[in-house]
Amino acid sequence: MPTTRDTRDRLTAGLSRLLRTGRHLGAHAADVLYGDLPSYGWALLGPLARDGEQRCSALAAAAGVDVSVASRQVAALERAGFVERRRDPRDGRASLLRLTAAGTDALATTRALRNDWAASALAGWDEDDAVRLSELVERLLDDLEVAGRDTGRLVPERVAS
Repeated sequence: MPTTRDTRDRLTAGLSRLLRTGRHLGAHAADVLYGDLPSYGWALLGPLARDGEQRCSALAAAAGVDVSVASRQVAALERAGFVERRRDPRDGRASLLRLTAAGTDALATTRALRNDWAASALAGWDEDDAVRLSELVERLLDDLEVAGRDTGRLVPERVAS
């Protein structure tokens, strides 16, 4: 049976609220932990941790942002000591980016903070409900990505968190 308009409206309103809350909490956590380092730059650390060193263009694609945006974010992460670059041995004009030990530690700290926050938020949930919600969210994200591609809208690649 297809979903009703009311259900779709409720779901999209709930997702909007979830995204706003997530941005607010993420910005607050980044401010507490990292001061003036832009919170949005943290999205670049996940692909570096997951995929290893890479060019800025590949990192931008993984994070779903323009190369110029990724470049500015990388510069801030580099100044903070979380990312370093080296000359690409296959093309001396390009650089490869990688996490530093400080970047790896900062990412681990950020993930631990998010995990603690989630544990607190889910304290009244049982495991089956949390697993089911995770499955449904993953299904929704997969379907949203397909719908975005089908309608010609840009949908970023999944970013490791």
